[in-house]
Amino acid sequence: MKVDFTRWLPAIAKDSYRKTALSVAGVAALGGLALAPTAVAAPVTSGPHQGAVAAIDRATGKAATTANQDDQPVESGLTTGSATGKPPAGKPSRAQLIPHGIEGAQSRVPLDDAQLANARAIVDAAKKTGVGDRGAVIGVATSLQESKLYNLGHLGAYNDHDSQGLFQQRPSSGWGTPDQITDPEYAATAFFTALKNVGGWQDLPLTAAAQTVQVSAFPYAYAQWEEQAADIVQQMW
Repeated sequence: MKVDFTRWLPAIAKDSYRKTALSVAGVAALGGLALAPTAVAAPVTSGPHQGAVAAIDRATGKAATTANQDDQPVESGLTTGSATGKPPAGKPSRAQLIPHGIEGAQSRVPLDDAQLANARAIVDAAKKTGVGDRGAVIGVATSLQESKLYNLGHLGAYNDHDSQGLFQQRPSSGWGTPDQITDPEYAATAFFTALKNVGGWQDLPLTAAAQTVQVSAFPYAYAQWEEQAADIVQQMW
Protein backbone atom coordinates (compact mmCIF):
# COMPACT_ATOMS: atom_id res chain seq x y z
CA MET A 1 0.00 0.00 0.00
CA LYS A 2 1.41 3.35 -1.00
CA VAL A 3 1.52 6.06 1.61
CA ASP A 4 0.93 9.64 0.60
CA PHE A 5 3.38 11.49 2.82
CA THR A 6 2.49 14.77 1.15
CA ARG A 7 -0.70 15.07 3.13
CA TRP A 8 1.41 15.81 6.23
CA LEU A 9 3.37 18.57 4.56
CA PRO A 10 2.76 22.30 4.89
CA ALA A 11 2.75 24.48 1.82
CA ILE A 12 6.34 25.25 0.86
CA ALA A 13 7.42 28.40 -0.93
CA LYS A 14 9.75 27.27 -3.68
CA ASP A 15 10.96 30.56 -5.10
CA SER A 16 13.52 31.16 -2.35
CA TYR A 17 14.71 27.59 -1.83
CA ARG A 18 14.43 25.88 -5.16
CA LYS A 19 17.73 24.40 -6.39
CA THR A 20 18.22 23.14 -9.92
CA ALA A 21 18.11 19.34 -10.02
CA LEU A 22 21.05 17.67 -11.72
CA SER A 23 20.15 15.40 -14.61
CA VAL A 24 22.04 13.31 -17.18
CA ALA A 25 21.08 11.04 -20.03
CA GLY A 26 23.23 7.97 -20.52
CA VAL A 27 25.44 8.07 -17.44
CA ALA A 28 27.95 5.30 -18.06
CA ALA A 29 28.94 4.51 -14.48
CA LEU A 30 27.02 5.09 -11.27
CA GLY A 31 29.20 2.82 -9.16
CA GLY A 32 28.55 3.49 -5.48
CA LEU A 33 25.99 6.25 -5.98
CA ALA A 34 23.06 4.89 -4.02
CA LEU A 35 19.58 5.26 -5.41
CA ALA A 36 16.74 4.41 -3.00
CA PRO A 37 14.46 2.64 -2.29
CA THR A 38 16.43 -0.11 -4.06
CA ALA A 39 19.81 1.34 -3.21
CA VAL A 40 23.24 0.26 -4.37
CA ALA A 41 25.53 0.03 -1.36
CA ALA A 42 28.54 2.34 -1.51
CA PRO A 43 31.81 0.74 -0.37
CA VAL A 44 33.48 2.24 2.67
CA THR A 45 36.29 4.50 1.54
CA SER A 46 38.30 7.47 2.78
CA GLY A 47 37.35 9.52 -0.26
CA PRO A 48 34.55 9.84 -2.84
CA HIS A 49 33.81 6.59 -4.64
CA GLN A 50 34.97 6.58 -8.26
CA GLY A 51 31.55 5.60 -9.61
CA ALA A 52 29.90 8.42 -7.69
CA VAL A 53 32.50 10.88 -8.95
CA ALA A 54 31.90 9.79 -12.54
CA ALA A 55 28.13 10.12 -12.21
CA ILE A 56 28.29 13.55 -10.61
CA ASP A 57 30.86 14.80 -13.13
CA ARG A 58 28.61 13.74 -15.98
CA ALA A 59 25.51 15.17 -14.33
CA THR A 60 27.15 18.54 -13.72
CA GLY A 61 29.03 18.70 -17.01
CA LYS A 62 32.40 18.66 -15.28
CA ALA A 63 35.27 16.87 -16.95
CA ALA A 64 36.02 13.60 -15.22
CA THR A 65 39.29 13.70 -13.35
CA THR A 66 42.02 11.17 -14.03
CA ALA A 67 43.46 11.50 -10.53
CA ASN A 68 42.93 8.76 -8.00
CA GLN A 69 40.31 10.35 -5.78
CA ASP A 70 40.97 7.90 -2.95
CA ASP A 71 44.50 9.33 -2.66
CA GLN A 72 43.24 12.88 -2.30
CA PRO A 73 43.01 14.22 1.26
CA VAL A 74 39.51 15.18 2.30
CA GLU A 75 38.86 18.80 3.10
CA SER A 76 38.97 20.07 6.65
CA GLY A 77 36.06 21.45 8.65
CA LEU A 78 32.85 20.01 7.28
CA THR A 79 34.59 16.81 6.21
CA THR A 80 36.86 16.17 9.18
CA GLY A 81 35.29 17.88 12.18
CA SER A 82 36.87 19.92 14.93
CA ALA A 83 40.62 19.47 15.41
CA THR A 84 40.21 19.76 19.17
CA GLY A 85 37.20 17.49 19.42
CA LYS A 86 35.34 20.23 21.30
CA PRO A 87 32.18 21.67 19.75
CA PRO A 88 32.15 25.40 18.93
CA ALA A 89 30.31 27.54 21.44
CA GLY A 90 26.57 27.05 21.23
CA LYS A 91 26.82 23.99 18.97
CA PRO A 92 25.59 20.48 19.80
CA SER A 93 28.14 18.06 21.22
CA ARG A 94 29.26 14.82 19.60
CA ALA A 95 27.35 12.90 22.30
CA GLN A 96 24.14 14.69 21.29
CA LEU A 97 24.72 14.14 17.60
CA ILE A 98 25.86 10.50 17.85
CA PRO A 99 24.17 9.18 21.01
CA HIS A 100 24.43 5.50 20.05
CA GLY A 101 28.03 5.48 18.81
CA ILE A 102 29.44 4.89 15.34
CA GLU A 103 28.42 1.70 13.56
CA GLY A 104 31.35 0.36 11.55
CA ALA A 105 33.94 2.03 9.34
CA GLN A 106 33.17 5.53 8.13
CA SER A 107 33.23 7.17 4.69
CA ARG A 108 33.91 10.84 3.88
CA VAL A 109 33.67 12.96 0.76
CA PRO A 110 34.82 16.53 0.02
CA LEU A 111 31.94 18.99 -0.31
CA ASP A 112 31.46 21.63 -2.99
CA ASP A 113 29.16 24.65 -2.86
CA ALA A 114 26.15 22.74 -4.22
CA GLN A 115 26.52 20.00 -1.62
CA LEU A 116 26.93 22.54 1.18
CA ALA A 117 23.80 24.40 0.08
CA ASN A 118 21.83 21.15 0.03
CA ALA A 119 23.16 20.18 3.46
CA ARG A 120 22.04 23.58 4.74
CA ALA A 121 18.54 22.99 3.35
CA ILE A 122 18.37 19.67 5.21
CA VAL A 123 19.57 21.22 8.49
CA ASP A 124 17.09 24.09 8.14
CA ALA A 125 14.26 21.63 7.49
CA ALA A 126 15.29 19.65 10.58
CA LYS A 127 14.90 22.79 12.67
CA LYS A 128 11.54 23.68 11.13
CA THR A 129 10.08 20.20 11.54
CA GLY A 130 11.31 19.87 15.12
CA VAL A 131 13.42 16.73 14.74
CA GLY A 132 16.40 18.52 16.28
CA ASP A 133 20.09 18.07 15.70
CA ARG A 134 19.93 14.25 15.91
CA GLY A 135 17.24 14.20 13.24
CA ALA A 136 19.42 16.47 11.12
CA VAL A 137 22.30 13.97 11.37
CA ILE A 138 20.01 11.19 10.19
CA GLY A 139 18.80 13.34 7.29
CA VAL A 140 22.25 14.45 6.15
CA ALA A 141 23.67 10.92 6.43
CA THR A 142 20.74 9.56 4.42
CA SER A 143 21.30 12.09 1.65
CA LEU A 144 25.05 11.43 1.65
CA GLN A 145 24.27 7.78 0.95
CA GLU A 146 21.47 8.33 -1.54
CA SER A 147 22.89 11.16 -3.66
CA LYS A 148 26.16 12.37 -2.08
CA LEU A 149 24.19 15.52 -1.20
CA TYR A 150 23.49 16.33 -4.86
CA ASN A 151 19.96 17.20 -5.97
CA LEU A 152 19.76 14.65 -8.77
CA GLY A 153 17.14 14.79 -11.48
CA HIS A 154 16.19 11.83 -13.64
CA LEU A 155 19.31 9.93 -14.80
CA GLY A 156 17.73 8.41 -17.87
CA ALA A 157 18.28 4.70 -18.40
CA TYR A 158 20.43 4.57 -15.26
CA ASN A 159 17.75 5.93 -12.95
CA ASP A 160 16.44 3.65 -10.22
CA HIS A 161 12.77 3.47 -11.18
CA ASP A 162 11.47 7.04 -10.69
CA SER A 163 13.78 8.02 -7.81
CA GLN A 164 15.01 11.63 -7.80
CA GLY A 165 16.35 14.37 -5.56
CA LEU A 166 18.51 14.50 -2.43
CA PHE A 167 16.82 11.46 -0.87
CA GLN A 168 16.03 9.61 -4.12
CA GLN A 169 12.33 9.69 -3.28
CA ARG A 170 9.83 8.11 -5.68
CA PRO A 171 6.68 9.86 -6.94
CA SER A 172 5.12 6.44 -7.48
CA SER A 173 5.50 5.73 -3.74
CA GLY A 174 3.63 8.88 -2.76
CA TRP A 175 6.52 11.21 -1.95
CA GLY A 176 5.31 13.94 -4.30
CA THR A 177 5.72 15.06 -7.89
CA PRO A 178 9.15 15.13 -9.58
CA ASP A 179 9.16 18.93 -9.18
CA GLN A 180 8.42 18.59 -5.47
CA ILE A 181 10.98 15.92 -4.62
CA THR A 182 13.70 17.84 -6.45
CA ASP A 183 12.98 20.87 -4.27
CA PRO A 184 15.50 20.40 -1.39
CA GLU A 185 13.26 22.01 1.21
CA TYR A 186 10.24 19.92 0.22
CA ALA A 187 12.29 16.69 0.01
CA ALA A 188 13.90 17.22 3.42
CA THR A 189 10.57 18.17 4.99
CA ALA A 190 8.97 15.03 3.55
CA PHE A 191 11.80 12.89 4.92
CA PHE A 192 11.58 14.37 8.41
CA THR A 193 7.78 14.19 8.44
CA ALA A 194 8.03 10.47 7.70
CA LEU A 195 10.79 10.08 10.32
CA LYS A 196 8.59 11.65 12.98
CA ASN A 197 6.00 8.96 12.29
CA VAL A 198 8.52 6.24 13.16
CA GLY A 199 7.81 5.34 16.77
CA GLY A 200 10.84 5.85 19.00
CA TRP A 201 13.10 6.98 16.16
CA GLN A 202 15.20 9.03 18.60
CA ASP A 203 16.28 5.80 20.32
CA LEU A 204 17.13 3.92 17.12
CA PRO A 205 20.60 3.60 15.58
CA LEU A 206 20.94 5.88 12.57
CA THR A 207 20.82 3.11 10.01
CA ALA A 208 17.61 1.67 11.51
CA ALA A 209 15.89 5.06 11.57
CA ALA A 210 16.94 5.88 8.02
CA GLN A 211 16.00 2.44 6.72
CA THR A 212 12.52 2.60 8.23
CA VAL A 213 11.86 5.70 6.13
CA GLN A 214 13.80 4.79 2.98
CA VAL A 215 13.15 1.03 2.73
CA SER A 216 16.50 0.47 1.01
CA ALA A 217 17.74 -2.87 -0.28
CA PHE A 218 21.01 -2.12 1.54
CA PRO A 219 19.91 -0.78 4.94
CA TYR A 220 23.33 -0.81 6.59
CA ALA A 221 24.92 1.55 4.05
CA TYR A 222 23.60 4.63 5.88
CA ALA A 223 25.79 3.97 8.94
CA GLN A 224 29.03 4.81 7.14
CA TRP A 225 28.07 8.50 6.85
CA GLU A 226 27.13 9.18 10.48
CA GLU A 227 30.43 10.79 11.48
CA GLN A 228 30.64 13.20 8.55
CA ALA A 229 26.94 14.02 8.91
CA ALA A 230 27.53 14.88 12.58
CA ASP A 231 30.42 17.17 11.61
CA ILE A 232 28.23 18.95 9.05
CA VAL A 233 25.32 19.40 11.46
CA GLN A 234 27.56 20.54 14.30
CA GLN A 235 28.99 23.36 12.23
CA MET A 236 25.73 24.35 10.50
CA TRP A 237 23.42 24.14 13.53
